[in-house]
Amino acid sequence: MPFEIERKFLVTGDSFKQEAHKSERIAQGYLSSVAERTVRIRIKGAKGYITIKGISNETGTSRYEWEKEIPVKDAEELLKLCEPGVIEKIRHYIAYGNHTFEVDEFHGNNEGLILAEVELSDENEPYERPEWLGKEVTGDKLYYNSFLSKNPYCNWGDNRI
Repeated sequence: MPFEIERKFLVTGDSFKQEAHKSERIAQGYLSSVAERTVRIRIKGAKGYITIKGISNETGTSRYEWEKEIPVKDAEELLKLCEPGVIEKIRHYIAYGNHTFEVDEFHGNNEGLILAEVELSDENEPYERPEWLGKEVTGDKLYYNSFLSKNPYCNWGDNRI
């Protein structure tokens, strides 16, 4: 079974943009957003994807993930069937040390939220921390995209970072 192992962080400031070697627009929605299984439809750049993710482990660091590329036209049609709350963001790719950080700059109802993820081969794999990497939020369901689609950052009020 394919597993995704990643750590997630808040980002401080916008200096990360100067380090990005690639950026692309992402739109994604959820056909199912229950914790036990999320089914995501995504358009990333000029490609479409369907992704199924299982429930996270106790630390929130790893979970089952299956992804398949689909024609972008199919992804556009499937996005129309998704639950309300399509996520809009720009993903910036930043090589740092031996890893690539993916920094998501959210737009729409999640404007102002910036999160970084780093994928690892092992939960305990060491990685270098860029200066713009803030508080770790791995496993905090508030920062799952499936949660943000239903509970956007603009509605957090005093609980915003």
